[in-house]
Amino acid sequence: MPGAAIGPPGWPAVAVVDEGPREGLQIEDAGIPAAEKVRLIDAMSAAGLRRIVVGSFVSPKWTPQMAEVEEVVKGFTPRAGTIYTALALNQKGVERRAQYLGKLSLDGALPATLVHLCDVFVRRNTNRSQEDEIAAWELAVARAKVAGATEAQVGVNAAWGSNWLGLFTQEQRMTMLERQIALWTDAGIRVTKVFLGDPMGWHTPDQVEGDLTEITQRWPAIRTFHLHLHNTRGMAPISAYSALKLLDARHTVVLDASIGGMGGCPYCGNGRAAGLFPTEDLIYLLHALGYDTGVDLDALIEAAIDAEDVVGHRLYGHVSKAGGRPGPDQLYPMDMPFVETLEQAQHFRLGPSVYAGAPSPWKRPIVNPARPS
Repeated sequence: MPGAAIGPPGWPAVAVVDEGPREGLQIEDAGIPAAEKVRLIDAMSAAGLRRIVVGSFVSPKWTPQMAEVEEVVKGFTPRAGTIYTALALNQKGVERRAQYLGKLSLDGALPATLVHLCDVFVRRNTNRSQEDEIAAWELAVARAKVAGATEAQVGVNAAWGSNWLGLFTQEQRMTMLERQIALWTDAGIRVTKVFLGDPMGWHTPDQVEGDLTEITQRWPAIRTFHLHLHNTRGMAPISAYSALKLLDARHTVVLDASIGGMGGCPYCGNGRAAGLFPTEDLIYLLHALGYDTGVDLDALIEAAIDAEDVVGHRLYGHVSKAGGRPGPDQLYPMDMPFVETLEQAQHFRLGPSVYAGAPSPWKRPIVNPARPS
């Protein structure tokens, strides 16, 4: 996949997709000006993110946060090497988005089929039913065949559980994947990518591992796994890492994240509590594992600080609060005073003035032979 980060030998490639300007801002104040959204996108671009979802072409009646999406798309400055996409959920949205293709990309999108395991959620979210989604499969396959497609994607959303219907089983997930794969196979089109989404945050690492193991064993032609894991209950980082550990160099993992961890769906019942894996935390993890993401983590932290300014409240990432692990030339002063508040912890980027006057009980300077004074 273009732009995917290559990791240590034996590990899968990773493509990080930042959903902040889309899924993040769609749950924030509808009054945030388009110019502020553009400022955030430009800061994220400058940090070196390779994939950014800049918004969605949806009804402003139901998602007023996206009412000015055209202005946002016109306003941001593209960076070479970054792929910009936008969501469209229906034909009208597709037509609106088509006016900006070139600046926006379809990111090599494969023809696809998808189903939500939770019929209640899909009715609340898109005013369709699970039955409607399944009924659309045959037409999607037929159109792809006419277009000469050779590969396709299948997907299951609300895959692990529902706030209205409860827990779903692996058998339910595999059955829905199998039904879709059979249609594509009968049409002579290989399924090479699977999407697993969890808008309500019901997944756990063992379930993710079990599903990926089952998929790789049953359908070895599937080499790309797109995971959209909400962090509602704190499981997204653990599940993402579990996926990376389980898969190997034959595979690519697409991980959706969001600057500052902002995100959530107004239709799922958890609001802003259903955030995503904070992008800065994910990039920090990938760097620690040896991935070359092309992202400047310090610049990304500044973008996360910008995001908090844009939305007007503190966001949910960790690396933006404490910084990355300090390098040899950035180690903390050994006799620095107490650091207790989040504001004081910002000394890693703002300098020692933020903790000036804090208690300092050391009777003499602290030294250590492992480090020059």
